[in-house]
Amino acid sequence: MIWRIIIGAVVCVVGFYMVKKPEAALDFIGPIDFAEEHVSGGSQSFYKLIGIIIIAVGFMVITGLYGKAIVWLMRFFVGT
Repeated sequence: MIWRIIIGAVVCVVGFYMVKKPEAALDFIGPIDFAEEHVSGGSQSFYKLIGIIIIAVGFMVITGLYGKAIVWLMRFFVGT
């Protein structure tokens, strides 16, 4: 249980820094052509959006809800 909290916290910190400093992610990963064409803020806004999703995943890991979220997504997309 403690490892789940530690791993979730590390994932949340990574997501936080992607939201706080998207320039660092842009320098490390590079620009995304899809984001430059279709997202109004370009790659920086896209990296912020990815950071927010990573933070949500980190909180799901901490609380143990990631399994239920995966089942919900599968039901939503597959239609079972």
